[in-house]
Amino acid sequence: MADAHGDVRSAGDTVDALRLFSKRSNEAPRDSPKTAEETDCDPVSGGTKAANSDPYRYKMDYPSLGTCLIINNKNFDKSTHMSPRNGTDVDAATAMKTFTDLGYDIRFHNDLTVDQMKEQMLNISKEDHSQSASFVCVLLSHGDEGVIYGTDGAEKFENLTKHFKGDRCKSLVGKPKLFFVQACRGSQLDDGVETDSVSEQTSERIPVEADFLYAYSTAPGYYSWRNVCNGSWFMQALCAMLQHHSKELELMQIMTRVNRNVSQQFESSSNLPGFSGKKQIPCIVSMLTKDFYFPV
Repeated sequence: MADAHGDVRSAGDTVDALRLFSKRSNEAPRDSPKTAEETDCDPVSGGTKAANSDPYRYKMDYPSLGTCLIINNKNFDKSTHMSPRNGTDVDAATAMKTFTDLGYDIRFHNDLTVDQMKEQMLNISKEDHSQSASFVCVLLSHGDEGVIYGTDGAEKFENLTKHFKGDRCKSLVGKPKLFFVQACRGSQLDDGVETDSVSEQTSERIPVEADFLYAYSTAPGYYSWRNVCNGSWFMQALCAMLQHHSKELELMQIMTRVNRNVSQQFESSSNLPGFSGKKQIPCIVSMLTKDFYFPV
């Protein structure tokens, strides 16, 4: 439902980090009802021919668009003290449909431990991607700054992505590697603010960190909101914008629209003291070296 300012609010928003009650209100009841909105946090802490001739545009005329790995972590070991990520299955299903429709070969996994996540990343990085135009990874889990969670604990994000760097995954060198991450990156809440209204050369050397894009659901240090009925703000906006604009806009233009959609169309409404009326802005970190257009 939209309020007088046009903000989309869900009936009841909350976070997984129940221990934060002591920080924000000493009067919060121990049995506060779980409501509809949560955050993914650690509770403890144009044409193909023309495109191929453009040195500033990634080549896409490969037999395959590429592999899309989706890891959907919903249930966590009791030892982690983390709540189930209710609503993440909506994100997973939407992501699967969106990237399938785009033309990716989907690899889907539920509830992986840290070792299993690392194994999946390593195994796919060792595959031959010479006939693929790109690689995509969608990670849905709890998180904190610099880390993402398997079902049994945390792992540094860089330890998962490092297998795809240019010195390790040769068949993806010079090709876009896209990571979309729905997870918290800290425990800050965003209160918001009112407003008035190159030619290809086989011998060239490129940095091992080149051609990566990391699209995080939230800015460093902040919570990432997820609705238990409709899925996360970020993933739903991402998939909607990809579905609507993938045939006409360049990827960074699409991601700018994702940022706008999340920042303007969502605002939390929560039973928890101090957690209502909060905002969110995704964070796009790009080391892409060319424009990325999905094949029409």
